[in-house]
Amino acid sequence: MNSGLDTTEFLTTKEVAELLRIKERKLYDLVSTQEIPCVKATGKLLFPKAALMHWIRTGELQAADATTPLRPKVVTGSHDPLLEWAIRESGCGLATQFDGSLGGLDVFENNGAVATGLHVLSPDDETWNTHAVQARFAKNNVVLLRWATRQQGLIVAKGNPKRITNVASLPSLNVATRQAGAGGMILFEHLLRDKNLSMAQLNITETCRTENDTIAAVASGKADAAPGLQALALQFGLGFVPTQQENFDLILCRKAWFEPPFQTLMQFTASDVFQKKAQEFAGYNTAALGTVVWNA
Repeated sequence: MNSGLDTTEFLTTKEVAELLRIKERKLYDLVSTQEIPCVKATGKLLFPKAALMHWIRTGELQAADATTPLRPKVVTGSHDPLLEWAIRESGCGLATQFDGSLGGLDVFENNGAVATGLHVLSPDDETWNTHAVQARFAKNNVVLLRWATRQQGLIVAKGNPKRITNVASLPSLNVATRQAGAGGMILFEHLLRDKNLSMAQLNITETCRTENDTIAAVASGKADAAPGLQALALQFGLGFVPTQQENFDLILCRKAWFEPPFQTLMQFTASDVFQKKAQEFAGYNTAALGTVVWNA
């Protein structure tokens, strides 16, 4: 082995494979499951020598080592108002950064969050979420948990003055939509296809990035309709046309599940305060909250 390894701060994939006397393919497996200290720079895998030698001696990752990528205590992905409320009220210490289901999965894959919320429809069999994570995270130390079943639909003005019955009513109206990659948008486009419609046939007045934004678009009169949740429509005194029930799940790092922030959050969901709040969210069913949907 090259004697330069003694003074090199970072080792290459080839050097680490030689050091461990394993094939590079096996090393890639260790990296994908986050079992070995590693960073990615300019598209290449690099292994911090100090953290690697500690791992070899003890079998433990050095969480405090600045070169070891750590997931920030952030929940990203799709916006769920009950989840946002529970994180805030539980005092669990988690932060939130909601920006859509598929965008959240990208952030999670790049170690940018400990958990991601998603409600992604599989148009082939109308199942939810597992198809979006099974292949992508099969070799990762993650788990998919149920948060809630929710009623999706079209948010409309109070009293439904435009007499909207489903997405087939929308081509002559002003419509607000969600951004590409949002779970609500994936479902909305699926419903349009079922009625032989396309986005091009709609007059889109606004693109909304959260569930609250869709409420604001209809309440302000900028849109006659927008895809969204029954719970928020009724909360803000607006009308609602149901379309489909969906599953909202959380994919999270298994290690994070056992740490104080998530344990605090989950303990809070068993409290009377949470149960009472969940009952106020029309169209929500949290009976299966915390159930393992899929395990990597």
